[in-house]
Amino acid sequence: MRIVYITLFLFFINNSCSTDKKLQFDILIKNGNIIDLETGAIKMQDIFISDGRIKKISSDYLQLNIEAKETIDATGKYILPGFWDNHTHFRGGDSLIEANKNFLNLFIANGITTVRDAGGDLTTAVLKWKDQIATGKLIGPTIFTSGPKIDGPNGTWAGSLEVETEVDIRKALDSLQSIPTDFIKLYDSKISGEAYLKTIAEAENRNLITSGHMPFTVELDDAIGSGIDAIEHLYYIMKGCSSEETEITQQLIAKKIGFWDAMPALMSTYQDSTAEATFANLKENNVYVVPTLYIGKVLSYLDEVDHSQDAYLKYINPQFKKTYEGRIQRALKASEKARQDRKELDTFFGRLSKALNDAGVGLLAGSDSGAYNSYTYPGMSLHKELGEMVNIGLTPLQALRTSSYNGAKFLDKKADYGSITVGKVSDLVVLDANPLENIEHTQKINTVIKGSLTFSKEQLEALLEAVVQN
Repeated sequence: MRIVYITLFLFFINNSCSTDKKLQFDILIKNGNIIDLETGAIKMQDIFISDGRIKKISSDYLQLNIEAKETIDATGKYILPGFWDNHTHFRGGDSLIEANKNFLNLFIANGITTVRDAGGDLTTAVLKWKDQIATGKLIGPTIFTSGPKIDGPNGTWAGSLEVETEVDIRKALDSLQSIPTDFIKLYDSKISGEAYLKTIAEAENRNLITSGHMPFTVELDDAIGSGIDAIEHLYYIMKGCSSEETEITQQLIAKKIGFWDAMPALMSTYQDSTAEATFANLKENNVYVVPTLYIGKVLSYLDEVDHSQDAYLKYINPQFKKTYEGRIQRALKASEKARQDRKELDTFFGRLSKALNDAGVGLLAGSDSGAYNSYTYPGMSLHKELGEMVNIGLTPLQALRTSSYNGAKFLDKKADYGSITVGKVSDLVVLDANPLENIEHTQKINTVIKGSLTFSKEQLEALLEAVVQN
């Protein structure tokens, strides 16, 4: 009996100690309105974070025996996954490395916790930043990069990998895999249609993710059939919606017309039945489209809009601003007809994006910010892109999905990103107002959580102030 009493005594003592033991977390976000980007449902819950991941989500933290190193009161606020900018560029050569690095602050200050770098000439620097951010040595968004673009001989952009033959293609993909990059980006300035399709097919054989422009000497269905995973910009989608795509393509191959000459012909031959078949093909093959609506609008109206007093200009290095001059001068020197055609194309692209969304084609929100892309400021332009999506008819929820939710699906990162779920990386943004009611509320950022780091309003403002150009 004595042994039994001792055993019971120890049991109750141990049980009592375990009850008093507190669960330890790095961060507690309490009483926040969590937005489910899949359903649009909003539920007030608490989020428990440790080691850069969401460990628990509940509605009863007061009843739990917990202890957190940092507590964020999100009462009356709204919580989303951190925003993704699905089309950015780090580029401009060695003299612009620091200017590009400054943009890391702009992204975080705008709640953008992940960017997809769609090709540039600063791969060594980008990979260094990527590693430093991952290890907490540098503040910035998670970077998924394509590294150098793939193009033909003497391509437009510095640092591009040039391919003509199948040997070239294999060497280029070997090189990108050895880096390794997160996806393959193709460009269309000099690559032949044959090399383009063969590059996509070879990347598909290697289970690599591809995105890109498309040579106008290629038909859209052929690119889809070869296995491309995302189409950057809407020119190529418009081409696939023309009832005369084949005839216009042959004129382009014969060099009877050029890229911009083809625009009016493609727009005027847009056919609903052809577009519906194209949309169905895109959806069936899970091909995403990156509309880049905001930069399209900015560039279409450079001849009318004075950007000299833009608030975000103060964060842009003077050397970087010089890269804007080419586009600005081309816009100012363009004929009246060319200016009007560009504006009509911009309007048409808005309708096309709405039709794609209505057809169930996955869209990706991307700003296309980077050197040479005039007045499309890193960070803020992603919010402008979401705003443009709503302006053309998407609901705020549909627009929000095109950022982190679709971005994670496209890059096959759903296990770690895209929703507020136990086990996923704790990249979050806390907003002062509901973005489902007004998409502009994405700009009302209260707090940003990047893994194990938290940034208050004051700290976000300090990130901006740190990169003001004197």
